Amino acid sequence: MSDTKKPGWFSRLTQGLSKTSQQLTEQVTSVFVANKALDAAALEELEDMLIESDFGPQISATIAEKMASKKFAENDPTAVKEALAEAIADELRGREEGFDPLSGPKPNIVLFVGVNGSGKTTTLGKIAASLTARGAKVLIVAGDTFRAAAVEQLKVWAERAKADFMGRKTGADAAGLAYDACVRAKEEGYDVVLIDTAGRLQNKQQLMDELLKIVRVIKKVIDGAPHETLLVLDATVGRNALAQEQIFGRQAFVSGLVMTKLDGTARGGILVPIAKASDAPIKLIGVGEDIEDLQPFRAREFARSMVGLEPLSE
Repeated sequence: MSDTKKPGWFSRLTQGLSKTSQQLTEQVTSVFVANKALDAAALEELEDMLIESDFGPQISATIAEKMASKKFAENDPTAVKEALAEAIADELRGREEGFDPLSGPKPNIVLFVGVNGSGKTTTLGKIAASLTARGAKVLIVAGDTFRAAAVEQLKVWAERAKADFMGRKTGADAAGLAYDACVRAKEEGYDVVLIDTAGRLQNKQQLMDELLKIVRVIKKVIDGAPHETLLVLDATVGRNALAQEQIFGRQAFVSGLVMTKLDGTARGGILVPIAKASDAPIKLIGVGEDIEDLQPFRAREFARSMVGLEPLSE
């Protein structure tokens, strides 16, 4: 996905994070307005507010400590928000990285992992549409062969994105499909191959074994593939997203994270502890259903939107 953001992305991001920012900034600002110098009780209250937004105890304590060292004029909520945004951005420093499969080897193989319902299939479709709009030849592969609904959803996305599509009947071998897709991509000169995978967690080891098998067969066809393995996480599930990162991140060789549905939660702070805990950077975030609502992650931009501030001029 290109780093070029269409006009209005920051506004969509701010609107998408409004549930988080409204709850967080109203409460935090009230604490500072009422307490020019934070006492122990006010500091604890501030930590509690951050924890309610799913920043987690450790990060909440760090941010509260930074905020406690600041001095604010009476009735200056903007200064409070600026300081809070900087404290949040500090926690995200170094946790962002670009995503552009067109800048890598061809065919570029991108594997999508994550639990069912995380927005994985939709994210794949949005990326496909973005790539074909840039003139890329894209192949979408329905590797979640256990869910007929996922296959049908990807077919719709392929048509919408003007991308080609590969799938198999329900219950077919996903690794065999991935292998054939990579062979086809080499023979027919595809730029990018986007491979969906199953997200069942009823048997975690079976799921991981299947993912690792897919990775092995892909490598037999294309050296260095998959070039990206993106873990898609749903912000609305809160701390469960952190648990999912730990499950997939430790076994599936994840190279980047995608956080979806940030517009559907008042606990958008969950992105911060996930970013801190993961070995992989956050590459994309989503705040809506439209293709343009999935964009590259920018730490400072995200932090400012989270507290309802305007973007800084470049």
